Amino acid sequence: MLDGNKTMTTGEFKVHHTAGNARRATLMTAHGPVQTPVFMAVGTKATVKAMTPEELKECGTQVVLGNTYHLHLRPGEKTIAKMGGLHKFMNWHGPILTDSGGFQVFSLSQLRNMSEEGVEFRSHLDGAKHFISPEKSMEIQMDLGSDIIMAFDECLQYPATEEEIDKSMALTYRWLLRSRDAMVRKESLLFGIVQGGLSLKHRLKSMEQICSVDLPGYALGGFSVGEPIHLMHELLPHVAPKMPANKPRYLMGVGTPTDLIIAIDSGIDMFDCVMPTRVARNGTIFTWRGKVSIKRSEYREDPSPLDPECDCYTCRNYSKSYLRHLFLSGEILGSRLNTIHNIYFYMKLMERARKAIEEGRWEEYRNDCLTRFAKKDS
Repeated sequence: MLDGNKTMTTGEFKVHHTAGNARRATLMTAHGPVQTPVFMAVGTKATVKAMTPEELKECGTQVVLGNTYHLHLRPGEKTIAKMGGLHKFMNWHGPILTDSGGFQVFSLSQLRNMSEEGVEFRSHLDGAKHFISPEKSMEIQMDLGSDIIMAFDECLQYPATEEEIDKSMALTYRWLLRSRDAMVRKESLLFGIVQGGLSLKHRLKSMEQICSVDLPGYALGGFSVGEPIHLMHELLPHVAPKMPANKPRYLMGVGTPTDLIIAIDSGIDMFDCVMPTRVARNGTIFTWRGKVSIKRSEYREDPSPLDPECDCYTCRNYSKSYLRHLFLSGEILGSRLNTIHNIYFYMKLMERARKAIEEGRWEEYRNDCLTRFAKKDS
Protein backbone atom coordinates (compact mmCIF):
# COMPACT_ATOMS: atom_id res chain seq x y z
CA MET A 1 0.00 0.00 0.00
CA LEU A 2 1.34 3.42 -0.95
CA ASP A 3 1.98 6.03 1.73
CA GLY A 4 -1.19 7.89 2.63
CA ASN A 5 -3.61 5.20 1.44
CA LYS A 6 -4.49 4.30 5.03
CA THR A 7 -6.13 7.70 5.47
CA MET A 8 -8.26 7.50 2.33
CA THR A 9 -12.04 7.35 2.67
CA THR A 10 -14.43 5.13 0.72
CA GLY A 11 -14.87 6.47 -2.81
CA GLU A 12 -11.67 8.52 -2.76
CA PHE A 13 -9.43 8.22 -5.82
CA LYS A 14 -5.79 9.36 -5.83
CA VAL A 15 -3.51 9.53 -8.88
CA HIS A 16 0.06 8.99 -7.67
CA HIS A 17 2.03 8.94 -10.93
CA THR A 18 1.41 9.59 -14.62
CA ALA A 19 3.28 8.71 -17.80
CA GLY A 20 1.63 10.48 -20.70
CA ASN A 21 -2.00 9.40 -20.35
CA ALA A 22 -1.14 6.29 -18.30
CA ARG A 23 -1.95 6.58 -14.57
CA ARG A 24 -0.90 4.86 -11.37
CA ALA A 25 -3.61 5.41 -8.77
CA THR A 26 -5.54 4.09 -5.77
CA LEU A 27 -9.31 3.73 -5.40
CA MET A 28 -10.61 3.21 -1.88
CA THR A 29 -13.59 0.89 -1.42
CA ALA A 30 -15.46 -0.31 1.65
CA HIS A 31 -13.40 -3.51 1.47
CA GLY A 32 -10.04 -1.83 1.07
CA PRO A 33 -7.87 -0.06 -1.50
CA VAL A 34 -7.59 -1.05 -5.15
CA GLN A 35 -4.26 -0.32 -6.81
CA THR A 36 -4.61 0.65 -10.46
CA PRO A 37 -4.16 -0.17 -13.28
CA VAL A 38 -6.09 -3.27 -12.21
CA PHE A 39 -7.51 -6.34 -13.92
CA MET A 40 -10.58 -7.68 -12.13
CA ALA A 41 -11.28 -11.42 -12.23
CA VAL A 42 -14.75 -12.31 -13.51
CA GLY A 43 -16.78 -14.42 -11.09
CA THR A 44 -20.12 -14.22 -12.89
CA LYS A 45 -22.04 -16.67 -10.67
CA ALA A 46 -20.20 -15.90 -7.41
CA THR A 47 -17.19 -17.95 -8.45
CA VAL A 48 -14.20 -17.45 -10.72
CA LYS A 49 -14.40 -20.70 -12.64
CA ALA A 50 -11.90 -23.37 -11.48
CA MET A 51 -10.33 -21.22 -8.74
CA THR A 52 -10.79 -20.82 -4.99
CA PRO A 53 -10.78 -17.35 -3.38
CA GLU A 54 -7.52 -18.27 -1.67
CA GLU A 55 -5.90 -19.06 -5.03
CA LEU A 56 -7.17 -15.79 -6.48
CA LYS A 57 -5.57 -13.88 -3.62
CA GLU A 58 -2.29 -15.79 -4.02
CA CYS A 59 -2.29 -14.81 -7.72
CA GLY A 60 -2.56 -11.12 -6.78
CA THR A 61 -6.27 -10.59 -7.50
CA GLN A 62 -7.64 -7.42 -5.91
CA VAL A 63 -11.24 -7.28 -7.17
CA VAL A 64 -13.74 -9.97 -8.17
CA LEU A 65 -16.81 -9.39 -10.33
CA GLY A 66 -20.28 -10.81 -9.87
CA ASN A 67 -23.17 -10.49 -12.29
CA THR A 68 -26.58 -9.08 -11.41
CA TYR A 69 -28.48 -10.99 -14.09
CA HIS A 70 -27.11 -14.43 -13.25
CA LEU A 71 -27.19 -14.02 -9.46
CA HIS A 72 -30.74 -12.67 -9.61
CA LEU A 73 -31.85 -15.82 -11.45
CA ARG A 74 -29.87 -18.22 -9.27
CA PRO A 75 -29.72 -18.37 -6.28
CA GLY A 76 -31.45 -14.97 -6.00
CA GLU A 77 -30.21 -11.80 -4.33
CA LYS A 78 -32.52 -12.27 -1.31
CA THR A 79 -30.96 -15.67 -0.62
CA ILE A 80 -27.47 -14.18 -0.86
CA ALA A 81 -28.48 -11.32 1.44
CA LYS A 82 -29.75 -13.85 4.01
CA MET A 83 -26.40 -15.62 3.79
CA GLY A 84 -24.62 -12.40 4.79
CA GLY A 85 -24.07 -10.81 1.38
CA LEU A 86 -21.96 -11.79 -1.59
CA HIS A 87 -18.60 -11.37 0.17
CA LYS A 88 -19.49 -13.88 2.88
CA PHE A 89 -21.45 -16.13 0.50
CA MET A 90 -18.43 -16.70 -1.76
CA ASN A 91 -15.78 -16.24 0.96
CA TRP A 92 -14.11 -13.33 -0.82
CA HIS A 93 -13.03 -10.59 1.57
CA GLY A 94 -11.74 -8.07 -0.95
CA PRO A 95 -13.69 -5.59 -3.09
CA ILE A 96 -16.51 -6.84 -5.35
CA LEU A 97 -17.87 -5.10 -8.44
CA THR A 98 -21.20 -6.17 -9.90
CA ASP A 99 -22.30 -5.55 -13.48
CA SER A 100 -25.84 -4.21 -13.83
CA GLY A 101 -27.11 -7.06 -16.00
CA GLY A 102 -27.50 -4.77 -19.01
CA PHE A 103 -24.97 -6.63 -21.15
CA GLN A 104 -26.53 -10.01 -20.39
CA VAL A 105 -29.97 -8.69 -21.34
CA PHE A 106 -28.41 -7.38 -24.57
CA SER A 107 -26.79 -10.73 -25.32
CA LEU A 108 -30.14 -12.49 -24.83
CA SER A 109 -31.91 -10.14 -27.24
CA GLN A 110 -34.08 -12.91 -28.67
CA LEU A 111 -35.75 -13.26 -25.28
CA ARG A 112 -36.34 -9.63 -24.31
CA ASN A 113 -38.79 -6.75 -24.61
CA MET A 114 -37.50 -3.24 -23.89
CA SER A 115 -39.44 -0.18 -22.78
CA GLU A 116 -38.73 3.11 -21.06
CA GLU A 117 -39.39 1.40 -17.74
CA GLY A 118 -36.86 -1.40 -18.21
CA VAL A 119 -36.46 -4.81 -19.80
CA GLU A 120 -38.76 -7.81 -19.63
CA PHE A 121 -36.99 -11.03 -20.47
CA ARG A 122 -37.29 -14.76 -20.16
CA SER A 123 -34.76 -16.67 -18.10
CA HIS A 124 -32.33 -18.73 -20.15
CA LEU A 125 -32.62 -21.33 -17.35
CA ASP A 126 -36.34 -22.11 -17.31
CA GLY A 127 -38.08 -19.58 -19.54
CA ALA A 128 -39.71 -17.76 -16.60
CA LYS A 129 -40.49 -14.06 -17.12
CA HIS A 130 -38.45 -11.44 -15.25
CA PHE A 131 -38.27 -7.66 -15.32
CA ILE A 132 -35.21 -5.51 -14.59
CA SER A 133 -35.45 -1.74 -14.39
CA PRO A 134 -32.76 0.69 -13.21
CA GLU A 135 -34.39 0.59 -9.77
CA LYS A 136 -34.49 -3.22 -9.72
CA SER A 137 -30.86 -3.49 -10.83
CA MET A 138 -29.82 -1.18 -7.99
CA GLU A 139 -31.93 -3.14 -5.50
CA ILE A 140 -30.31 -6.43 -6.56
CA GLN A 141 -26.78 -5.04 -6.38
CA MET A 142 -27.41 -3.42 -3.00
CA ASP A 143 -28.78 -6.72 -1.67
CA LEU A 144 -25.60 -8.40 -2.89
CA GLY A 145 -23.56 -5.84 -0.93
CA SER A 146 -21.38 -4.80 -3.85
CA ASP A 147 -18.53 -2.35 -3.33
CA ILE A 148 -18.85 -1.00 -6.87
CA ILE A 149 -22.29 -0.94 -8.50
CA MET A 150 -22.79 -0.36 -12.20
CA ALA A 151 -25.66 1.79 -13.47
CA PHE A 152 -28.26 0.04 -15.63
CA ASP A 153 -27.66 0.84 -19.31
CA GLU A 154 -28.49 -0.34 -22.79
CA CYS A 155 -25.69 -2.05 -24.68
CA LEU A 156 -26.20 -1.75 -28.45
CA GLN A 157 -25.31 -4.37 -31.01
CA TYR A 158 -22.64 -3.70 -33.65
CA PRO A 159 -23.16 -2.24 -36.16
CA ALA A 160 -25.86 0.29 -35.24
CA THR A 161 -27.31 3.26 -37.10
CA GLU A 162 -26.86 6.85 -35.90
CA GLU A 163 -30.54 6.94 -35.00
CA GLU A 164 -30.20 3.76 -32.91
CA ILE A 165 -27.10 5.10 -31.17
CA ASP A 166 -28.76 8.45 -30.35
CA LYS A 167 -31.86 6.74 -28.98
CA SER A 168 -29.80 4.29 -26.90
CA MET A 169 -27.57 7.04 -25.48
CA ALA A 170 -30.57 9.07 -24.39
CA LEU A 171 -32.16 6.04 -22.73
CA THR A 172 -28.90 5.13 -20.98
CA TYR A 173 -28.68 8.68 -19.58
CA ARG A 174 -32.27 8.62 -18.30
CA TRP A 175 -31.65 5.20 -16.77
CA LEU A 176 -28.49 6.55 -15.09
CA LEU A 177 -30.50 9.28 -13.37
CA ARG A 178 -32.95 6.66 -12.11
CA SER A 179 -30.07 4.41 -11.01
CA ARG A 180 -28.52 7.28 -9.07
CA ASP A 181 -31.80 8.13 -7.34
CA ALA A 182 -32.37 4.47 -6.39
CA MET A 183 -28.84 3.86 -5.10
CA VAL A 184 -29.00 4.55 -1.36
CA ARG A 185 -26.38 2.15 0.02
CA LYS A 186 -23.67 4.49 1.31
CA GLU A 187 -20.95 1.83 1.36
CA SER A 188 -21.30 1.24 -2.40
CA LEU A 189 -19.84 3.29 -5.26
CA LEU A 190 -22.03 3.88 -8.32
CA PHE A 191 -20.29 4.03 -11.71
CA GLY A 192 -21.98 5.48 -14.80
CA ILE A 193 -21.48 3.87 -18.22
CA VAL A 194 -20.58 5.83 -21.36
CA GLN A 195 -22.01 4.36 -24.57
CA GLY A 196 -22.03 5.76 -28.12
CA GLY A 197 -21.05 2.82 -30.30
CA LEU A 198 -17.90 3.10 -32.42
CA SER A 199 -18.48 6.75 -33.32
CA LEU A 200 -16.16 9.32 -31.73
CA LYS A 201 -18.83 12.01 -32.04
CA HIS A 202 -21.39 9.89 -30.20
CA ARG A 203 -18.89 8.67 -27.60
CA LEU A 204 -17.98 12.23 -26.67
CA LYS A 205 -21.63 13.25 -26.53
CA SER A 206 -22.49 10.28 -24.31
CA MET A 207 -19.49 11.06 -22.10
CA GLU A 208 -20.70 14.64 -21.66
CA GLN A 209 -24.13 13.36 -20.64
CA ILE A 210 -22.96 10.62 -18.28
CA CYS A 211 -20.15 12.59 -16.67
CA SER A 212 -22.46 15.54 -16.00
CA VAL A 213 -23.78 13.34 -13.18
CA ASP A 214 -21.28 13.48 -10.31
CA LEU A 215 -20.38 9.87 -9.50
CA PRO A 216 -17.44 8.01 -7.90
CA GLY A 217 -16.36 6.56 -11.27
CA TYR A 218 -17.16 6.12 -14.95
CA ALA A 219 -16.94 3.24 -17.39
CA LEU A 220 -16.78 2.75 -21.14
CA GLY A 221 -19.33 0.14 -22.18
CA GLY A 222 -20.36 -1.21 -25.55
CA PHE A 223 -16.96 -2.50 -26.65
CA SER A 224 -16.20 -6.17 -27.39
CA VAL A 225 -19.66 -6.58 -28.96
CA GLY A 226 -18.44 -7.96 -32.26
CA GLU A 227 -16.64 -4.95 -33.70
CA PRO A 228 -13.18 -5.25 -35.34
CA ILE A 229 -10.79 -4.74 -32.45
CA HIS A 230 -8.72 -2.12 -34.29
CA LEU A 231 -11.71 0.24 -34.10
CA MET A 232 -11.55 0.18 -30.30
CA HIS A 233 -7.78 0.66 -30.37
CA GLU A 234 -8.19 3.70 -32.62
CA LEU A 235 -11.00 5.22 -30.54
CA LEU A 236 -9.59 4.83 -27.02
CA PRO A 237 -6.79 7.46 -27.25
CA HIS A 238 -9.40 10.04 -28.26
CA VAL A 239 -11.98 9.09 -25.61
CA ALA A 240 -10.29 7.84 -22.43
CA PRO A 241 -8.12 10.95 -21.74
CA LYS A 242 -11.25 13.14 -21.89
CA MET A 243 -12.97 11.22 -19.07
CA PRO A 244 -12.81 13.00 -15.66
CA ALA A 245 -9.18 12.99 -14.53
CA ASN A 246 -10.08 12.81 -10.84
CA LYS A 247 -12.23 9.67 -11.14
CA PRO A 248 -11.40 6.04 -12.01
CA ARG A 249 -11.89 5.03 -15.65
CA TYR A 250 -13.15 1.51 -16.32
CA LEU A 251 -13.12 -0.25 -19.71
CA MET A 252 -15.71 -3.02 -19.51
CA GLY A 253 -15.24 -6.51 -20.94
CA VAL A 254 -11.77 -6.06 -22.44
CA GLY A 255 -9.63 -8.04 -23.27
CA THR A 256 -6.30 -9.46 -24.51
CA PRO A 257 -2.94 -8.41 -23.02
CA THR A 258 -2.41 -6.15 -26.04
CA ASP A 259 -5.83 -4.54 -25.48
CA LEU A 260 -4.96 -3.84 -21.84
CA ILE A 261 -1.60 -2.24 -22.61
CA ILE A 262 -3.10 0.00 -25.32
CA ALA A 263 -5.94 0.98 -22.97
CA ILE A 264 -3.60 1.79 -20.06
CA ASP A 265 -1.57 3.94 -22.44
CA SER A 266 -4.81 5.79 -23.26
CA GLY A 267 -5.56 6.47 -19.59
CA ILE A 268 -7.79 3.54 -18.51
CA ASP A 269 -7.47 2.35 -14.89
CA MET A 270 -9.73 -0.71 -14.56
CA PHE A 271 -10.50 -3.79 -16.65
CA ASP A 272 -12.42 -7.05 -16.57
CA CYS A 273 -12.83 -9.89 -19.05
CA VAL A 274 -13.71 -13.58 -19.06
CA MET A 275 -10.93 -14.18 -21.56
CA PRO A 276 -8.12 -15.49 -19.30
CA THR A 277 -10.38 -18.02 -17.58
CA ARG A 278 -12.45 -19.00 -20.62
CA VAL A 279 -9.54 -19.67 -22.96
CA ALA A 280 -7.65 -21.50 -20.19
CA ARG A 281 -10.39 -24.13 -20.14
CA ASN A 282 -9.94 -24.46 -23.90
CA GLY A 283 -6.20 -25.01 -23.58
CA THR A 284 -4.98 -21.52 -24.52
CA ILE A 285 -2.29 -20.04 -22.30
CA PHE A 286 -0.97 -16.46 -22.15
CA THR A 287 2.78 -16.16 -21.62
CA TRP A 288 5.46 -13.49 -21.83
CA ARG A 289 6.44 -15.08 -25.15
CA GLY A 290 2.95 -15.00 -26.65
CA LYS A 291 0.09 -17.47 -26.60
CA VAL A 292 0.51 -21.23 -26.21
CA SER A 293 -2.02 -23.83 -27.34
CA ILE A 294 -1.29 -26.69 -24.96
CA LYS A 295 -2.90 -29.36 -27.15
CA ARG A 296 -0.19 -29.07 -29.84
CA SER A 297 1.74 -32.26 -30.49
CA GLU A 298 5.09 -30.49 -30.06
CA TYR A 299 4.44 -30.45 -26.29
CA ARG A 300 3.92 -34.22 -25.98
CA GLU A 301 7.38 -34.74 -24.49
CA ASP A 302 8.22 -31.16 -23.46
CA PRO A 303 9.47 -31.05 -19.85
CA SER A 304 9.56 -27.24 -19.67
CA PRO A 305 6.99 -25.07 -17.85
CA LEU A 306 4.32 -23.10 -19.68
CA ASP A 307 6.39 -19.95 -19.30
CA PRO A 308 10.03 -19.91 -18.15
CA GLU A 309 9.53 -16.27 -17.06
CA CYS A 310 6.61 -17.13 -14.77
CA ASP A 311 6.72 -18.21 -11.11
CA CYS A 312 3.05 -19.12 -10.66
CA TYR A 313 2.07 -22.37 -8.95
CA THR A 314 1.49 -24.11 -12.30
CA CYS A 315 4.81 -23.09 -13.83
CA ARG A 316 6.74 -23.99 -10.67
CA ASN A 317 5.36 -27.52 -10.54
CA TYR A 318 4.16 -28.85 -13.90
CA SER A 319 5.46 -29.42 -17.41
CA LYS A 320 3.85 -28.69 -20.77
CA SER A 321 3.83 -32.44 -21.36
CA TYR A 322 1.71 -33.08 -18.25
CA LEU A 323 -0.63 -30.15 -18.92
CA ARG A 324 -1.15 -31.37 -22.49
CA HIS A 325 -1.99 -34.82 -21.15
CA LEU A 326 -4.52 -33.37 -18.69
CA PHE A 327 -6.18 -31.29 -21.41
CA LEU A 328 -6.44 -34.11 -23.93
CA SER A 329 -7.77 -36.40 -21.20
CA GLY A 330 -10.45 -33.89 -20.22
CA GLU A 331 -9.21 -33.81 -16.64
CA ILE A 332 -10.55 -31.05 -14.36
CA LEU A 333 -7.07 -30.45 -12.98
CA GLY A 334 -5.96 -29.28 -16.40
CA SER A 335 -8.56 -26.50 -16.40
CA ARG A 336 -7.58 -25.49 -12.89
CA LEU A 337 -3.84 -25.34 -13.57
CA ASN A 338 -4.29 -23.47 -16.85
CA THR A 339 -6.63 -20.97 -15.18
CA ILE A 340 -4.27 -20.39 -12.26
CA HIS A 341 -1.52 -19.54 -14.73
CA ASN A 342 -3.62 -17.20 -16.89
CA ILE A 343 -5.02 -15.28 -13.92
CA TYR A 344 -1.53 -14.98 -12.43
CA PHE A 345 -0.21 -13.75 -15.79
CA TYR A 346 -2.88 -11.04 -16.05
CA MET A 347 -2.26 -9.91 -12.47
CA LYS A 348 1.49 -9.80 -13.06
CA LEU A 349 0.94 -7.83 -16.29
CA MET A 350 -0.89 -5.19 -14.24
CA GLU A 351 1.59 -5.25 -11.36
CA ARG A 352 4.47 -4.64 -13.75
CA ALA A 353 2.49 -1.85 -15.44
CA ARG A 354 1.96 -0.14 -12.08
CA LYS A 355 5.66 -0.42 -11.25
CA ALA A 356 6.74 0.82 -14.68
CA ILE A 357 4.55 3.93 -14.36
CA GLU A 358 5.87 4.55 -10.83
CA GLU A 359 9.49 4.23 -11.95
CA GLY A 360 9.21 6.26 -15.16
CA ARG A 361 9.65 3.22 -17.41
CA TRP A 362 6.13 3.03 -18.85
CA GLU A 363 7.08 3.70 -22.49
CA GLU A 364 9.76 1.00 -22.37
CA TYR A 365 7.41 -1.50 -20.73
CA ARG A 366 4.57 -0.69 -23.13
CA ASN A 367 6.75 -1.16 -26.20
CA ASP A 368 8.25 -4.38 -24.84
CA CYS A 369 4.79 -5.86 -24.18
CA LEU A 370 3.41 -4.85 -27.57
CA THR A 371 6.43 -6.40 -29.28
CA ARG A 372 6.16 -9.63 -27.27
CA PHE A 373 2.41 -10.05 -27.88
CA ALA A 374 2.13 -8.65 -31.41
CA LYS A 375 2.39 -11.89 -33.39
CA LYS A 376 0.37 -14.21 -31.16
CA ASP A 377 -2.01 -12.05 -29.11
CA SER A 378 -5.12 -11.84 -31.29
